[in-house]
Amino acid sequence: MDGKSARGSRNGEMPAAHLLAAMTADGRTISQLRVPDKTNEITCFAALLEPFDLTGVTVTADALHTQRGHARFLVEEKKAHYLLVVKANQPELHRRLRSLPWKDVTARRYDREIGHGRRETRATRALTVTDLGLDFPHAVQAVRILRHRTDLASGRCSRQTIYAITDLTSHQASPQRLGRLARSQWTIENRLHFVRDTTFGENISKIRTGHGPENMASLRNLAINTLRRHGHRNIAAGLRHVSYDPFNRPLDLLDIL
Repeated sequence: MDGKSARGSRNGEMPAAHLLAAMTADGRTISQLRVPDKTNEITCFAALLEPFDLTGVTVTADALHTQRGHARFLVEEKKAHYLLVVKANQPELHRRLRSLPWKDVTARRYDREIGHGRRETRATRALTVTDLGLDFPHAVQAVRILRHRTDLASGRCSRQTIYAITDLTSHQASPQRLGRLARSQWTIENRLHFVRDTTFGENISKIRTGHGPENMASLRNLAINTLRRHGHRNIAAGLRHVSYDPFNRPLDLLDIL
């Protein structure tokens, strides 16, 4: 789950439409809500997920949604699992995670890859915290991910440490799986928000009236989902392919005879 503002929809004193979306691991957007003005994403978390059967599903979200009420909702009401990022908006929890004995942890995983003009190394460590008094509902494991990135063009290096918590036990989720789950949360930025901005120009769209911004975002989500379902990994290239035969290919994608 992650939220995004449609910046071009700002109108005078009215803020831009802010949309909270839920995406599956294979890149399909399954639900979206507009966050009411004068509130934030936290109030829409349960409403967005309520219609779905999440039994056994692991929900990931950024630090804004690392809320005790969200954890209880997922585990107790939806019978789901969670992996939630912890940052400074939860200062005491963040401090306690940082102070855990990470150097002594033996459950670890290293991943290396090259792509998008950079070389990246991720070291994931997991620690069972049930007896460490972490004070977060249903928390079983803590996760630390250390990311080293090197820009292949400039040689510039950067380092980032990410902490997360989950109700998954060490038998249910190894450091390798926890690393994949954490990374799946980052992909919503690349596979949804970035695509809507760069390919569909969402941030420069001046549609502002009524429900226009969220309706257009839903149509963009439909286009992305449809193209991915038919094997188009590059959405911009998929749109170009469809445009070469605009009277037939869009109907074929939508299975309209």
